Amino acid sequence: MDWHDGALVLAGMIGSGVAIVHGVLVQRRMIKPLQDLAAMRISRSRRILVPGLLHFSTFNWFVGGLALLGCVFAGGREAKLATGLLVGSSYLYGALGNFWASRGRHPGWVLYAIALFLIAYSIGVAGG
Repeated sequence: MDWHDGALVLAGMIGSGVAIVHGVLVQRRMIKPLQDLAAMRISRSRRILVPGLLHFSTFNWFVGGLALLGCVFAGGREAKLATGLLVGSSYLYGALGNFWASRGRHPGWVLYAIALFLIAYSIGVAGG
């Protein structure tokens, strides 16, 4: 394993780790209070749909982190490039969204920006 592979592993660990923390916080601070407030006012189907939608990004970022880890050990240069671009686009969306919505006060955008830098370094011209 070289420095480029190590950067991809670290990016995958950051992505999956942040996703786990994100999922716990979303469940505790958003979904649970919303369910308590809306127990009688919102239909059952909507009470089921909203948590799934809120956790979709969590799931996406977690699986993306696993994909980054997996492509280091199972993929060649093309697999690393494709995985890095696909996961990187998801992490870029999360970083920009967190930065814009929180006006820079959310730590998630910084962590995903670091992961993006690591992905870019890993799949760069000398990488792979």
